[in-house]
Amino acid sequence: MKPYKSEITGHLDLFVADNKELVEGETEQWQSVLIHGDPEGLRSFAQLLLRLADLEQDAFPALPPGARAHISLRPNLDLSNSSVEVVVGRLDAKGTGAFYDRYLSKGGDK
Repeated sequence: MKPYKSEITGHLDLFVADNKELVEGETEQWQSVLIHGDPEGLRSFAQLLLRLADLEQDAFPALPPGARAHISLRPNLDLSNSSVEVVVGRLDAKGTGAFYDRYLSKGGDK
C-alpha cells in the first residue's frame, strides 16, 4: 500500500474559536472558524478548493445521485496537529443540484 500523501503542502492550521463579549450589558457568544497558513499552505488549500469547485460530479459513477463530493482534512496528516478535522464539500448534490435542508442563504431564503 502506498503511504498517504496529502494534497496540502506547507503549513495550515484550521480551528474553531469560541468568542464571548460583553455588549451593552449583554453577553454575546459566537464561534469563528479560523484558517491560518503560510503562503505555501494557503496556496495548496486554495488549489484544493478550486479543484473541488471545478469537479464534474456527474462524471464520477462511484458518487451516487444526490451525494456531494467532499474532502476530509485531518490533523497531523493534512493539517497541523493543533487543527480540528475539517470536511470541505460541495453544496450542490450530484444529479439534482439541490442544496441540503439546513442550508439558509445569506438573505435567509433557501
